[in-house]
Amino acid sequence: MAGSRLPRRLFLQGVAAVFMFAFASLYSQIPGLYGPEGILPARKTLRPQGKGRWQQLWETPTLLWEAPRLGLDTAQGLELLSLLGALLALGALLLSPLRHPVVYLLLWAAYLSACQVGQVFLYFQWDSLLLETGFLAVLVAPLRPASHRKQAPQGGRAGALPHEDLPFWLVRWLLFRLMFASGVVKLTSRCPAWWGLTALTYHYETQCLPTPAAWFAHHLPVWLHKLSVVATFLIEIAVPPLFFAPIRRLRLAAFYSQVLLQVLIIITGNYNFFNLMTLVLTTALLDDQHLAAEPGHGSRKKTTTSWPKALLATLSLLLELAVYGLLAYGTVHYFGLEVDWQQRTIHSRTTFTFHQFSQWLKTLMLPTVWLGVASLAWELLSALWRWTQVRGWLRKFSAAVKLSLVSTATVALFLISLVPYSYVEPGTHGRLWTGAHRLFGAVEHLQLANSYGLFRRMTGLGGRPEVVLEGSYDGHHWMEIEFMYKPGNLSRPPPVVVPHQPRLDWQMWFAALGPHTHSPWFTSLVLRLLQGKEPVIRLIQSQVARYPFHKQPPTYVRAQRYKYWFSQPGEQGQWWRRQWVEEFFPPVSLGDPTLETLLRQFGLQDKSPPRARSANSTLAQALHWTRTQLSPLEAPALLWGLLVAIGAVRVVQALLAPWSLRSSPLALASGEKRRPAPHKDSGAASEQATPAPNPCTSSSRTARRKK
Repeated sequence: MAGSRLPRRLFLQGVAAVFMFAFASLYSQIPGLYGPEGILPARKTLRPQGKGRWQQLWETPTLLWEAPRLGLDTAQGLELLSLLGALLALGALLLSPLRHPVVYLLLWAAYLSACQVGQVFLYFQWDSLLLETGFLAVLVAPLRPASHRKQAPQGGRAGALPHEDLPFWLVRWLLFRLMFASGVVKLTSRCPAWWGLTALTYHYETQCLPTPAAWFAHHLPVWLHKLSVVATFLIEIAVPPLFFAPIRRLRLAAFYSQVLLQVLIIITGNYNFFNLMTLVLTTALLDDQHLAAEPGHGSRKKTTTSWPKALLATLSLLLELAVYGLLAYGTVHYFGLEVDWQQRTIHSRTTFTFHQFSQWLKTLMLPTVWLGVASLAWELLSALWRWTQVRGWLRKFSAAVKLSLVSTATVALFLISLVPYSYVEPGTHGRLWTGAHRLFGAVEHLQLANSYGLFRRMTGLGGRPEVVLEGSYDGHHWMEIEFMYKPGNLSRPPPVVVPHQPRLDWQMWFAALGPHTHSPWFTSLVLRLLQGKEPVIRLIQSQVARYPFHKQPPTYVRAQRYKYWFSQPGEQGQWWRRQWVEEFFPPVSLGDPTLETLLRQFGLQDKSPPRARSANSTLAQALHWTRTQLSPLEAPALLWGLLVAIGAVRVVQALLAPWSLRSSPLALASGEKRRPAPHKDSGAASEQATPAPNPCTSSSRTARRKK
C-alpha cells in the first residue's frame, strides 16, 4: 500500500472542519435550549453529589464543572466552550502547526463536555460519531509536523515513522462499522419498506428536513426508487469488506461508491454534518499516490518487469474482475433484477427471506471480526518491519517506545469497538472475549466506541406526521406558529441548512411519531412560549418580528398533528399537501392544572431560581457582547460565512505559498545542504523508517529531488 501522509492530512483537516461546524451550530442554539429561560436548562444536569472532584469528573466527564470557578453558570460555560472549540477547530483547519494531538484532545473534550449536559437535543448518532472520530484524530495527528522532519532516504516514504499508519487504520475500521451496520439493521428491523425495496418512495418525503431536490427525487419512477434501494444495500453491505482489500483499485472503487452515496444524501436531505463526517472517514481508503496527481506521473518510462511481478499483476487483475463479477451476480440473483426492454424499466424484488438473512448474518458476522483482526495484524507487522529499518540505537529506541504505545492504544480501541459493533447480531455479541466487554464497560461513558445503524425503519408510510403549534389570545381564534426549517407553510419550499442542525426542529420530527408524553421536553417548550421567552422564540424564528406573538405572548397554546405529503407536479405554488389527523397537545394557559401536572410529572418545574452569578465579570460581559453581535445572523448564514472565509484564506495561502518558498532563507539553506549528496543522507536514514521499495512512491521522490 502506498503512503498515507496526504490522506491523514486531509482527514485531520476534515475533522477540524466538522468540529468547527458542530460547535458553531450548537453555539447559536444554546440560550434557547439550555439557558436559564431555555427549554431544558443545563444547570439542572450538573448537581454536585458530595463526591471528590476527580471522581465527579470521571463519572460525568465535562469541563463545565469548572464554570462556577470562572463566575459563569452552566449555559454560559457551554457558550464559552462552543466559542473556543469553534475557534480552535478553525485554527486547526487553516494552520498545520495546530493539527496537533493536544488540539484534537481539547476539541474532543469540549464536545464530550457539551454532550454531557446536552440531554435529548444532543442524543444523535452523528454526535457520537463525531466524538469517536475526534478521539481517533488525537492518535492520528503527528507530534511534529512532517515539514520538521528530515527527508526519507531513497526508497523510503517521506516523513514516514513506523507507527504513523496504525491509528489511521482505526478510521477505516470505523467507516466499515458505520456502513456495514447501517445496511444490516435495515433488514434486521423487518421494515416492510426496506424488504419490499420501496423505502425511497417514502424517504424523500418523510425525512426530517428535506431539501428542494428531495421533491424532484420523490417524483422519480418507482422502478428507479427500487433500484436505488438495491444499490444502497450493495454499497452499505457488500462493498464495505473491500475497505480491507489488498488491491488498491478495489479500495478506490469502494471509496467512490461511498462518496456517491453520501453526495446524493447531501443533495436530497439536510443531515447537518453527518454526511460530511462520513466523507472525512472515507479518506482512510485513499493513499498518497491517488491524491498527489503529480505532473508526468503517467508518462514514466516503461521498465522491464520480472515475470513474478507480471504474474502477480495479472493475478491481481483477475481477482479484481472476479470480485466485480461476484458483486454483479449476487446483486442480480438476490434482488431478482430483470430488464423489461418494452417498458424500458428494470424490475427488482427481494428473493431471500428474513430467516435466510439472519442465518447469513450469523455465519458472516464473526468472519468480519476476524477480517478486522487479520487486517490489523498486517498493519502491526508492517509497522514492526518499518521499525527494523530505523538506524541508530537512540532513534531505534525512541521509535520502539512510540510504536509500543500506539500499538497498545490501537489494539485496545479495536477491542473496545467490537462490543458495540456486535450489537447487530446477538449471537456474536455473546461469543466475544469477556475482556473486551470489561474494557468497553470501563470507558463506555467516554463514547470512544459506539453502535450505529441509520435509517433502521422507514417512518411515515401513510403520510409524513407533523406537529403544528398554534397560539391564541381568546381560545377561539388560533394562529399557527411557523418554524424556520421544518415543514409547515404549504407554499414554502424546503430549506437548505447544511451543515447546520436545528436541533429543536429535529426533535419536533421525532415528537410527531408518538404521543407528546414520549417527548417530555415538548411541555417545557409550550411553557416557554406561554411565558414569551425570547431565547426560545429565536429557535423558532431568528427574526423575532416574524413570530406571530412577538408583541405579546399567547394566552393559550395547543398543538395539532397533521400528515404532510409532497405536492404533485403541476400544483402551482405548492410544495406540500396536508390533512388534519388529531389533537397532539391540549389547549393550555399559564397556571392551567393540566400544564402544571405535566411539568410536575416530568420534573420540569423550576423549584429553585438560578444561582446568581457576577454579570459584571469581564468574561461574562465578553460572552454577552459576542452573543449580541452574532444573534442577528441566522445559523446557516453564519456557517456558510465561515465556509466562504475559509475558502478565501485558502486561496490567499495558495497564492502566497510559491513566493514564500522561493524567498525563504531557511528553504534556500536547506536546499543548498541537500544538493551535494542527493543519494546519500545518513542522517535521514537513521531518522526515518525505510520500507521496501514501492513503485507507488517513486514519483513523489522525483518531485522532492526537483524541489
